[in-house]
Amino acid sequence: MIYRNAEVFVDGTFRKCDFCVNNGRFAFVGDGQESRDEDARNLEGLKVIPGLVDVHIHGSMGADFSDGDYDGLLKMAEHLAGCGVTSFAPAGMTLPYDVLSRAFACGRRLHDEMPPGHSRLMGIHMEGPFFCEKKKGAQNGAYLKNPDFEAFSRLQEDCGGLIRIVDLAPELEGACEFTKKAAELATVSIAHTDADYEDAKAAIEAGVTHLTHLYNAMPPIHHRKPGVIGAGSEDENVVAELICDGYHVHPGSVRMAFKLFPGRICLISDALRCCGMPPGKYELGGQDVFLEEGQPARLEDGTIAGSASNVYTCMLNAIEYGIPEETAITAATLTPAREIGAEEHIGSIEPGKYADFVICDNELKPLEIYVGGERI
Repeated sequence: MIYRNAEVFVDGTFRKCDFCVNNGRFAFVGDGQESRDEDARNLEGLKVIPGLVDVHIHGSMGADFSDGDYDGLLKMAEHLAGCGVTSFAPAGMTLPYDVLSRAFACGRRLHDEMPPGHSRLMGIHMEGPFFCEKKKGAQNGAYLKNPDFEAFSRLQEDCGGLIRIVDLAPELEGACEFTKKAAELATVSIAHTDADYEDAKAAIEAGVTHLTHLYNAMPPIHHRKPGVIGAGSEDENVVAELICDGYHVHPGSVRMAFKLFPGRICLISDALRCCGMPPGKYELGGQDVFLEEGQPARLEDGTIAGSASNVYTCMLNAIEYGIPEETAITAATLTPAREIGAEEHIGSIEPGKYADFVICDNELKPLEIYVGGERI
């Protein structure tokens, strides 16, 4: 199928061009497509962007990745695809290793099967259990552990190497040693930490290249204590996740993050099972969370537990906050794809990549969503 005259997001900017989809992949992107296929569609006046990528999502539609329930994971993947999020790396929680193993096995099955009309599972984000008590947030403190490379290796082997991001608090015993080894197998990220600048710097020198949900569950910036945020912003190899649901991070702090990490922001949802569901009580890692209309999910004490949004909405919010359109799109597509080592297959509109794309109006509101060249 040939699509003509759209404003296509290519190489970080919009330009008017044609593209062709063949056998579920982009076969041509550019000007002067010679074939005059009578089935060609004229997309004059519309924009086309790559399918979005969420590398930090726990659940949606009543399902949570950590449940280890394949049918629930299918519901998540179907819901995400319908939102224009065509690839994802679901996140686990601070839970016993056997529980994580079952969940990761479900992830491997979905990755291998890739059912049509569903978002592609392109990796797993191991969020926990290597966190500190003080900044555990909504993570279950009963299962916190120090970094354990042997345990991580077993989980990685069992799921066929799908763990693409693994989190830790760098102040914990053995963090740097763990990082040096784990960085050979996955992206290592700082998360749920009370680390100071020195601890964070040491972890980055050991191989950390990612910060999980910037600002949240870490010390704030202080002029005499730059902390994790200061250490990460100084290193051009460190990419920072950012939740732009309108609650986790103030719009001013969103703009500051994009300046502190130029070209290195990765938009995420950190959505929970309550995403796409009505207000009520839900479960997260063995704890009750509560969703009220128009609010993020919270623990009983009011602590924000996660969002009820999706990355497409977060991208539109970032643009509304003043982030340039092209910058926000990249932060929701190619940057997260790179963070899970999947940029050869997803994250941009290029020949050879999966034909996952969204046809939008001029304000980027989705009109049609395609996975593997098929409209869903």
